[in-house]
Amino acid sequence: MMVQSTRGGEAVPLSVAIARGQATDGGLYMPPRLPPQPGPWGDDLPARAAAALRPYFAGDALALQLDDCVRESFTFPAPTTWFDDDTGLLELFHGPTAAFKDFGARFLAACLVRLVPRGKQATVLVATSGDTGAAVAAAFWRRPGFRVVVLYPDGRVSPRQAHQLGAFGDNVTTLRVAGTFDDCQRLVKAAFADHALTGKHGLVSANSISLGRLLPQMAYYVHAALDARAAGKGAVHFVVPTGNLGNGFACLLAREAGLPIGRIVLATNGNRVLPDFLRTGRYEPKASLATLANAMDVGAPSNLERLRDRCADPASAVTADWVDDDTIRRTITATLRDRGTVVCPHTACGLAVLERLRARGETGPCLVAATAHPAKFDTVVEPLVGRSVPVPPALAALLARPARAEPMAATLADLVARLG
Repeated sequence: MMVQSTRGGEAVPLSVAIARGQATDGGLYMPPRLPPQPGPWGDDLPARAAAALRPYFAGDALALQLDDCVRESFTFPAPTTWFDDDTGLLELFHGPTAAFKDFGARFLAACLVRLVPRGKQATVLVATSGDTGAAVAAAFWRRPGFRVVVLYPDGRVSPRQAHQLGAFGDNVTTLRVAGTFDDCQRLVKAAFADHALTGKHGLVSANSISLGRLLPQMAYYVHAALDARAAGKGAVHFVVPTGNLGNGFACLLAREAGLPIGRIVLATNGNRVLPDFLRTGRYEPKASLATLANAMDVGAPSNLERLRDRCADPASAVTADWVDDDTIRRTITATLRDRGTVVCPHTACGLAVLERLRARGETGPCLVAATAHPAKFDTVVEPLVGRSVPVPPALAALLARPARAEPMAATLADLVARLG
């Protein structure tokens, strides 16, 4: 399949787009709209992932290796837990770094291992607001031919996220930037816009702008929607906590593929650029605010460019709402009290938005994407629930390792110096 930049640049094969990350004209690569897929879809997550991805890889250099890429990547579950007949969680935190980013990061790594010529050195450059960096670092850790450079905003991720980010070493360099996530994202975009720098270091993007990360995220929406239909629930609605809009856009692609998906509702924290855009039609990026749901602290969501390119009227395709920190706190407490479940601050955003929809009379089965394990945010969650949150074994193993991150100024000059 050929994909084209949102800014009208030349069309390239999907594998070329995955290797490049960002289009050479500064835009984002977009796959064409496909007709609904008839299936067969298979019975488990890996089979359904392969079925969802296969049309996009048709005729591509990676087509014959797609099944192997999927088998290497989708080695952990994405179960659905229903609280009652109409409300449930799609649990996306069972991977090695306890966040939904593990699915896309591992698939991207499996693709790039096959795309980067043997003997060449690639530098995976990634900005993170908390979860992406660890997922990418874990996916590429100790892989020959790859170096990973992670930028995160110093003091604006949870303590356990910060420890994860610095716990790899070897071929992973972690830089704590004196600024916000938007600063980190700006620096990464500037690095990729410098063609000489990109060529010198073999820069590869692993942010959600990469189709190699975005497309595989369709799989768990496909999986959950098919399971819901098999359970007699019909088309299921999704509430998706989102910052850079990659996860929400993947859900939109799954619905385009003909899956039984109803409404798609985006949930954000106090960084309300997406809800405001969908309400007014005006895109007004802002400096990001620090919130309890830090992985969504994004003031200029990159994938909004994809949504605007795909939809003449974005507000007819998705809706959005936002919540403040006090609402996050109340929702975490109420979810334990009423549902017996501890959730992370990002999942709490989704549950709070769903509660508002129900209060307005919205009906039908709805799943909230539970994007991260609450143990990653112990300093926020545990005081609210009044107990410790058990740490998943993979996360515990990372937390037991020593961690180191180098300080960096929020300047391109400093990033260039760190790249060498």
